[in-house]
Parts: sequence; structure tokens; C-alpha cells
Amino acid sequence: MRSPFFSGVVYLVLGCIFTFFAIQQVTMNDWNFFVYLLLILATFDFGAGFRLIGLHFRIKKQKNKK
Repeated sequence: MRSPFFSGVVYLVLGCIFTFFAIQQVTMNDWNFFVYLLLILATFDFGAGFRLIGLHFRIKKQKNKK
């Protein structure tokens, strides 16, 4: 089983990749449905990444308390 920290970093990397592709798409073409889809996916990935990294630190804090 992967740690929440590793999964969070993977989600953040995916969010950066989707954002990069969205920026490239806008510069080559114009705003279209595909760009909005990429940005929505990036938003979900960033949110999940930050949440999982926060979970990692909360679990670590609870273990150090005991």
C-alpha cells in the first residue's frame, strides 16, 4: 500500500501536467471544451494531492503524540 504522501505527490504532478497541456492547447488554439476538461481534471488532482499530503502529516502527528 502506498503512503498518502506518495499518492499526494503523484496527484500534484498529474495536476501540473494537465495544467501544462491546457496552457499549450490555449496557445495553439483557443479556449474550447478540451481545455476546460483539462483544467477541471487538474483542479481535482491538485485538491486530492493537497488533501492526501495533509492527511499524511495528520497521521504522522498522531503517531508522534502516542
